[in-house]
Order: sequence, then C-alpha cells, then structure tokens
Amino acid sequence: MYNDIIAVTNRHLCQRPFPEQIERVCSVHPKALLLREKDLSEEEYEALAREVLAICDAHQVPCILHFFPEVAKKLQVDAIHLPLWKLKKYASELTGFSQIGTSTHSPEEALKAQQLGATYVTAGHIYTTDCKKGLPPRGLDFLQNVCNAVTIPVYAIGGIKLDAGQINEVKSCGASGVCIMSGMMHL
Repeated sequence: MYNDIIAVTNRHLCQRPFPEQIERVCSVHPKALLLREKDLSEEEYEALAREVLAICDAHQVPCILHFFPEVAKKLQVDAIHLPLWKLKKYASELTGFSQIGTSTHSPEEALKAQQLGATYVTAGHIYTTDCKKGLPPRGLDFLQNVCNAVTIPVYAIGGIKLDAGQINEVKSCGASGVCIMSGMMHL
C-alpha cells in the first residue's frame, strides 16, 4: 500500500520530534517524501532539507523538495514540487530536474502544468480535510476529469487516509497514487 503514497510533510502536525517522525515515515517506504514546509525561509528550508535528505537516503526513499529550486540544485536533488504560479514563472529554468510536480485544482491547470514540463501533478482536494476547513471537497468526478485531461501521473490529495479501500477508490479514477499528510505525520 505505501508504494502508492507520496508522504507530504508538515512538522506542525507531528507529535514527536520532526526527524524522528521522518524516520518513522521512511521506515514504511512510501513512493517518495515531499518536504513541504511552507513557513520556512530559504535558508531554514535548506538546513532542514539536509537533515531530511540524510534520513531519506538511509532508507532509500526518494525525497522531493518544495518551492526552492535553487536549494534543490545546491543539494543535488533532481525532484522539485512547485506551486503552479512558480512553475509558470520558472519553467524554462528547470532543466536538470527529472521530476517536476505541481499542485492543480482543475483539469485545465493540470493540462497547463503538463505543457510547462511537469512530470506529475497533484489534484485536490478530493475529500473533506482539516487543511481546507469550510471548503467542500472536489470529489472523485473531479479527480477522474483531471486524470483524463493529462498523460502524466496524477496523485490525489486532500483528506486521504491510510486506508487501502480509499486509495483503491482514487486509483480507480485513474490516479497513479495519493499524497497523504496527516496520516503520515501521525504514523
């Protein structure tokens, strides 16, 4: 089940020290770990990324860095996840990355991301989630429409639990897998 999951970090959700939590996550061998710590400066993010990369490397779990392509280049990480606006702005400068991901919220955004060189997209939010309080989920029909719009892998995100039935449900819509934050930060 874990090989269908990109674990998304949020150190504010951890009930133990963050490096210990990353160790736990990596021990179950998810498809990848997306280091998504949006409140850090570039320097703080780089320092944290160095620590997380060492843990990921020890467990042979691919690590995808977020938001700071220069940090990824400096640390020789060839996987980056950017907000769509940043992908649009820097698409021509992302040579050297074997994985380029972005978050999308419509089939049109997913198609635009693919045209800009994204090698995968996340699509959400699929189910009700505390991360998007008050916003109704987009649901499975939305997910299927995104999957049908592109030829690159789509990962469902938002309210997804560590539940094989739910993971299979989103995969039946054409998703390549899922992104899970809360469930992975509470492992």
